[in-house]
Amino acid sequence: MPNQVLFKPFQFKSLNLRNRLVMAPMTRTRSPKGIPTQEVVDYYARRARAQVGLILSEGTVVERPGSANHPDIPHFYGEALAAWKDVIDAVHREHGQMGPQIWHVGKVPPQDPSLKLAAPPEGPDSMTTQDIDRTIQAFGEAGGQAKKLGFDCVELHGAHGYLIDQFFWDKTNQRSDAFGGKNIGERSRFAIEVIRSVRRAIGPDMALIIRLSQWKQQDYQAKLDSLVKTPKWAKNGSPSARNHWGENLENGFLRVNQACADSPRAGAVVGSSGGSGSRHLSLLATSVLGARIRRLGSELRRMGQKDHQPPDHHRGLGGPKRRRHRSFQGRELFTAGP
Repeated sequence: MPNQVLFKPFQFKSLNLRNRLVMAPMTRTRSPKGIPTQEVVDYYARRARAQVGLILSEGTVVERPGSANHPDIPHFYGEALAAWKDVIDAVHREHGQMGPQIWHVGKVPPQDPSLKLAAPPEGPDSMTTQDIDRTIQAFGEAGGQAKKLGFDCVELHGAHGYLIDQFFWDKTNQRSDAFGGKNIGERSRFAIEVIRSVRRAIGPDMALIIRLSQWKQQDYQAKLDSLVKTPKWAKNGSPSARNHWGENLENGFLRVNQACADSPRAGAVVGSSGGSGSRHLSLLATSVLGARIRRLGSELRRMGQKDHQPPDHHRGLGGPKRRRHRSFQGRELFTAGP
């Protein structure tokens, strides 16, 4: 694809971006006791001043015990909200756009085992149904606060072995109730309910993103479902490979991080959106290679249109080239990161 597309404007729902460069979330632990400082405000303002099209914040946690595994991960509730208001106002003054990445780490332990956390970690194996309901509500409340503060979109962190991903993964979700299951479809209920909760809070016109991944920080060879296969053409581990498809989901973006076994963290993230309609959940970005997580998409699509048309285009370096679906034209965003 010509490089010029990187610098073309992009519009979808609440997003009106000056270009298609997206700054991926990067954990910083620079918010003492969960409160972003002026240094955090200045950090994001500099990125907007450098004309990044869309900034996605570092992970910022919901109001739940054990949602953070470091005391300096920013909160997205309580006293921290005033600081996040300063952040988004500073970004807007620089003509940038930004969304918070709403997060719950689940049972991922701190990198420093000597850290004393405010509460024990929680995950699918320890949460009661009431805990789950309250966590779903906490995600919704965080989404509502993002809209109230003036953010341009919301991203949910559903990747890399954190809480939402722990519900997806059979190794960490052994529940026998409605939030467990034998396949990715059955284990998607928690994510679906979180998306619904956030969508109710932000309304139909604000862009909503969920980040997904095959690999986990606990296991780079992991697959969300054993039936999801890596295409043969994608096994060379090339960071130049990419694929595109659209999923008809509900009002937002699906950002899927994928990786093959040969290159578990490689590559730029590239994405497309396709289709149309007010209930369309488009693809924002996929990382290089990997399978398309069709079974997960099928379950999430249950919230959206019933007339989903399967993707007719994917390609990678050295792989098959197919006719580009016309609905993909001019609807791509680019970001970098694992």
